[in-house]
Amino acid sequence: MTQMNLKKPKLFLVPFAGGNCYSFQFLRPHIGAYDVVNLELPGRGMRMTEPLIKTFEAAAQDMYKQVKQNLNSEPFFFYGHSLGTYLILRVTQLLEAENLHPKCLVLTGNAGPGTDHRKDRHLLGKEAFKNELRKLGGFPEELMENEEMLAFFEPVLRSDFQIVSDCALEHSSKVKAPIYALMGSEEALSPKLDNWGNYTEGRFEHEVLNGDHFFIHKHPQKLGAVIKNFYDQSTVLQTI
Repeated sequence: MTQMNLKKPKLFLVPFAGGNCYSFQFLRPHIGAYDVVNLELPGRGMRMTEPLIKTFEAAAQDMYKQVKQNLNSEPFFFYGHSLGTYLILRVTQLLEAENLHPKCLVLTGNAGPGTDHRKDRHLLGKEAFKNELRKLGGFPEELMENEEMLAFFEPVLRSDFQIVSDCALEHSSKVKAPIYALMGSEEALSPKLDNWGNYTEGRFEHEVLNGDHFFIHKHPQKLGAVIKNFYDQSTVLQTI
């Protein structure tokens, strides 16, 4: 085998609502020797000056273009949390339609299409919106009590929640990529986690870990091991 064929697998990271290209820094020490690409939507992080997106398909197309720009014949796969899981599913559908196949998808903090019927988060009044963020966890209280900081983050969060409300993947096509799904034990929809099995023709595994919606911050080592092991297993199975 020549050196040219030894390309590192590319791992695309897709963040949660309000997230950016820095959202998974806590995970980096635990995800091994991959070529990691942090994706983000406009209006935050490195894309601060770009206008926010508020529809699901536009957000998915934006992510799809970023992925295509970063692919160069190497093996690749995805990890995403919450909103990121919906975007990954749609982007994978678009890629597979072009015969571009991720090795696997690792999805956290979401029970999948059709399980969450809450569609009004982006329309809540200020106090109700803050209470919703408290329920989700992962948002420091000092952020919500600091009017200046909240004024900065609130439009981003609301636009991302609007993207979620616009998502309609319930009856969409299955992907070929294997899926490993995880949720926190305190998440109301965690009993429905096996729903993700309805969206893949490949292998499906799921697991519930201790914690709330942002349980991932409690389990970075475990999550890193899942990402590595599931990629390795999926790669082996696809070459048999």
